[in-house]
Amino acid sequence: MNVFVHGAAATPTPLLEAMCRRSDLAGIRLYHMHTEGPAPFVELGYRGRFTSISLFTGQPARKAVQDGYADFIPVFLSDIPSLFRDGNIRLDAALLQVSHPDRHGFCSLGTSVDAARAAADSAPLLIAEINRQMPRTHGHSIVPMSSFAACIETDRPLYEHAAVAETSVEAAIGEQIAQLIEHGSTLQTGIGAIPAAVLSRLTNKIDLGVHTEMFSDGVVDLVHAGVITNRRKYIYPGQIVTSFVVGSRRLFDFVDDNPQVAFLPCDITNNTNLLRKIDRLVAVNSALQIDLTGQVCADSLGHQIYSGIGGQMDFMRGAAISQGGLPIIALPSTAGGGKFSRIVAELTPGSGVVTTRGHVHWIVTEYGAVNLHGLSLRQRGEQLISIAHPDFRGELRKQFSNIRHYSLG
Repeated sequence: MNVFVHGAAATPTPLLEAMCRRSDLAGIRLYHMHTEGPAPFVELGYRGRFTSISLFTGQPARKAVQDGYADFIPVFLSDIPSLFRDGNIRLDAALLQVSHPDRHGFCSLGTSVDAARAAADSAPLLIAEINRQMPRTHGHSIVPMSSFAACIETDRPLYEHAAVAETSVEAAIGEQIAQLIEHGSTLQTGIGAIPAAVLSRLTNKIDLGVHTEMFSDGVVDLVHAGVITNRRKYIYPGQIVTSFVVGSRRLFDFVDDNPQVAFLPCDITNNTNLLRKIDRLVAVNSALQIDLTGQVCADSLGHQIYSGIGGQMDFMRGAAISQGGLPIIALPSTAGGGKFSRIVAELTPGSGVVTTRGHVHWIVTEYGAVNLHGLSLRQRGEQLISIAHPDFRGELRKQFSNIRHYSLG
């Protein structure tokens, strides 16, 4: 059977653990995005019984994918729902975590609507963990209690991501990006230290909006400060639009029964035909490496799959064709405690190009922000070297000169 597994904070861990305890199951293919908590189905001892097939690889599945007993599908986040709806991946069942039913008998997909909406609509067999601590969210999140073939009831905390103190590098990147953002902009940001650093520096902005595939606690702070109002949005005016959330209990409490937040499937949140209609759309995404022509690797460390394509290209293109939009790739200049430059003459062999050199615009490190759009290869090399770590600039000039036979300034 092909089985969808709800992901992120909505990972139905008790169902997964119960499934793995069964000795009579074999040949089960589990389709999922990144999951949280224990993931026994990816352990080597279950090989042949369960095959993890991730559409965005999270930490629990990385080693299994690298070792060859789990698999990975490279796909835009906006395309995942249609894989289920159109039958490219014909689901037989879905394991979901949902909220407690309301008085009308309807549960909510809670913190993750993303591709779970299409899975819940497509799979003929739905099995649910009904968790009293799962928030009831608004938008396209409703699932009738009567649609479940079986369910269990739990009362357990959702998986949380605690905030971490920012470093001087992240602070500098946050400052660079905050200076680019205008009043009335609509934001797409994710989770992590750099998005948090950006959001914490936007308290002087006016009437910001949010249209994103996911958000975390930093957005809540700006809503409470009156900075995020969504007043100037023409698409879903007055509402924060997202497909899932990851963060703390404070975040989960914020979205619980909050009509101000619309949880929509990721083929709506990430639809470039919709994104292009949002003026001043600012998309902030991350990268692992970028070469001196502007090719952005965000999903792998060489041949090793680290995450996935996700929604980066959806929002990079959407922001690029938005009136006054800003497509931004932000990354520290180095990795490995300063041993390696993330800006390189050539990507590591096996690296996946998520944002192409034709789609790239703004690149930001702690050393500055440059816009590569419309620049030649020579100009791109010069600009990117100018925001690389000073310790690596000389070698980068030499390498780029050898590759392109350019004399760089």
